Parts: sequence; structure tokens; C-alpha cells
Amino acid sequence: MRVNFTVNGRQQEADDVWEGESLLYVLRERLGLPGSKNACEQGECGSCTVRLDGVPVCSCLVAAGQVEGRDVVTVEGLADFAKQREEHGHGGACGSAGGCGAKGGVTLDAAKRWQARPGDSQTGEGVELSAIQQAFIDAGAVQCGFCTPGLLVQADALLEENSSPSDQDIREALSGNLCRCTGYEKILDAVRLAAARQSEAV
Repeated sequence: MRVNFTVNGRQQEADDVWEGESLLYVLRERLGLPGSKNACEQGECGSCTVRLDGVPVCSCLVAAGQVEGRDVVTVEGLADFAKQREEHGHGGACGSAGGCGAKGGVTLDAAKRWQARPGDSQTGEGVELSAIQQAFIDAGAVQCGFCTPGLLVQADALLEENSSPSDQDIREALSGNLCRCTGYEKILDAVRLAAARQSEAV
């Protein structure tokens, strides 16, 4: 089958997709976006996390056919996604959607309307890093880097929903993302740092 969907703001078409093919496989092998990592293929490690219509999902568990006509943001497009959200105020298109609930996150309808500008880089190269990406560097939260893309996508979603997360909030949000190198403390530091910088900027 043929699948048409948007990835990091660009319309994409994948041909000859077989029924059981995962979104992860399409992103990595057909579209050349290796940021989402193939680790457990069971939705247990979080290394393949992407945002599907704004919602974090394990792309290894999403059938490619399920993304027809939908929007996907990978770690390569995370900076552009965050930048557009900043331009619309905290919570992305939240303000224009007429409210997003008590926590200030984006509604599903608002997330579905997100579109990166056509000139943005699909690969993320040459784009200013998002707050969470810069915080991971500054806090030393990256070691081998295999889990990092999924952690970044999930942490960005957390900070979009909750600009001042407690340590418990952070641990709960990242509980589906496994890391074998860091011992997690530097990752927690990075999310705290990004949250602090975000609140200073407001």
C-alpha cells in the first residue's frame, strides 16, 4: 500500500508498505530519519518515541498504515516543533484553540493542526536547538545517545503540558524510557534545567 503523511512539516509518501510494517521502520529505512532508535520493538524502552498528532507514541507499535494523513514529529523536527510552539505561546496553538485545560497543555485538536513551515529542515541540521535539547547537552545527560531521542521527545511533551514539573512528575513521564548509561540523574537534571529556563523566559 501507499501511505501519505507529514513528517517534520514535510509531506511524505511511502510506497510498497506491507501490512505489518511499523512507523519506525518507515521513518528509518524508507525516509532516512535514523533519530528514532530501534531497540526492543515491543514498546518497552521508549527509544523510538515520536509525536503522532502531537501525542508521544512508540513508533515501533504504530502500524505505518495508521499514520495516513496524520502528522509525525521525530527528534529531527523537535526544535522546529518547539519553536513554533513558542511563537504561539506556551502550549503551542493552545491560545488560538480557545483553552487547553487546567495544565496548559495542547488539546488533541490543536496538536493535529500543527504544521512546520515548508522551509524548515527535515533533518534538524542547522536549526537552533530546543530548550530541552540544549539542557540535555548542558546538564551532561547524553552518553551513548541511543535512548536520547526518545527521552527528548517525551520530555518535550512533559514540559509542554506541565511547565513546572515536580521530580515525581518527571520520573512518571519518563518511566517508559529506559537508559543503560546515565543512571537517570543527569536526565532529571536536564529536565529541571529546561523547566527553569522555560519559566525564566516567561
